Amino acid sequence: MTSASPGRPRSTGLGGTGLGGTGADGGGAVEIVEYTDPACPWAWGSEPAFRHLRALTAGRARWRRVFGILFDDGDDPAPDPAAETAWYSRYIADIARHTRAPYAHRLRWVAATSRPASLAAKAAERQGAIAAERVLRRLRETTFVLGTPGDTAERVLDALAGLDGVDVGRLGAELGEPSVVAAVRRDHAEARDPIPEAYAFRAPGPHGTGVKETDDGVRYALPTLVFSGPGGRVAAPGWRSMAEYTAALRTVAPGHLWQAALIGPEEALAEYRSLTGPDLSLLTGRTNPPSTAVRVETAGGPLWLHPDEATTHPALAASSGLKSPRS
Repeated sequence: MTSASPGRPRSTGLGGTGLGGTGADGGGAVEIVEYTDPACPWAWGSEPAFRHLRALTAGRARWRRVFGILFDDGDDPAPDPAAETAWYSRYIADIARHTRAPYAHRLRWVAATSRPASLAAKAAERQGAIAAERVLRRLRETTFVLGTPGDTAERVLDALAGLDGVDVGRLGAELGEPSVVAAVRRDHAEARDPIPEAYAFRAPGPHGTGVKETDDGVRYALPTLVFSGPGGRVAAPGWRSMAEYTAALRTVAPGHLWQAALIGPEEALAEYRSLTGPDLSLLTGRTNPPSTAVRVETAGGPLWLHPDEATTHPALAASSGLKSPRS
């Protein structure tokens, strides 16, 4: 991770609803900006750490999410879609070996664009933090558990149908609302204007740089967390450990104890609605899910669903490996 900048955090002027509490720590507010994309396999693998980090900072930091648009509408189509899908499927599996995240037995296609899913996730923020988390999680699972990316408005809404705690009808009506479209457009631009700390970032491993080249310049490596506070600013690009994230917090908010208590598997399932093996391990310190959890098999290990979540989850129809309750 790059060392903290001694200057104040750069102001984006974007505002936004934020996904966490707004609080002060010592001499100033703590902010975490998450640069991500619904279709990013590294971001999917980072979800357990991000969930733990959101719990750790709840009420003490403002969390803002920026969608980087990994796949865009204007990208040239692959000359051989089947070959591209086979290559990208292997790419996801390689990443999952590092992150231990579930991945689909078969990727049906590579997302033509991640903009519709990003619009849906941005629109969901209008319905509050719980809705925002559930929508983004379901869209990630559509790609990485089922292998059917939501790359059109119709596919997005099909994936979200019946999702508890979300007014999907309202969300669908707001997908093309000008302010939502403008917010995602700003996200796209912000993700392509990395801070110096991201450029300077170097680390060993498969995700060791802070910026990625694009057809029109550079963008943040996805995912990237930018921490800012009274102690300065730290960029944490790529798939990082919880120790690295807590070190970043201690740098930008020195003198504060950043610890999150483990919760029980039942509480975790009730709160998060779906859990991977790494989720269970990091959030609960255990490996066994609750006896009521509904198991969905993937090529990278099981996904565990809350029974209520399972009643509307696309895996109910798409996965022949669904079992309820677990054995």
